[in-house]
Amino acid sequence: MSGLINRCKQRRNLRIQSYYPSSRMPSQLEGAMDALIAVFYNYSGNDGDKYKLNKGELKQLLNSELTDFLTSQKDPMLVEKIMNDLDSNKDNEVDFNEFVVLVAALTVACNDFFQEQQKKAK
Repeated sequence: MSGLINRCKQRRNLRIQSYYPSSRMPSQLEGAMDALIAVFYNYSGNDGDKYKLNKGELKQLLNSELTDFLTSQKDPMLVEKIMNDLDSNKDNEVDFNEFVVLVAALTVACNDFFQEQQKKAK
């Protein structure tokens, strides 16, 4: 675990690149963690703080990365509501920790949905 933490700390320069030795492929979970970090930093810092997403960057991330989720919602204020819910320190920006809360909540909701579908199929 400390190796993964050290590799993550090395990423602070924000050059998102693979940190796995060529002799070893990342595990599925390590790859998912890498993707989560890469997605966040691909959108953060375009208009200000490189460690945070402002509302426009969050909207761009959601539109590009969670297209089906957004298009299935009928609420035109959804991005605003998500921003307000995630922005726990009320600085009008979403940091990585706040972003992970969104991803975790959506992942739990998806898991609950699939479990319910499996129960209905029995």
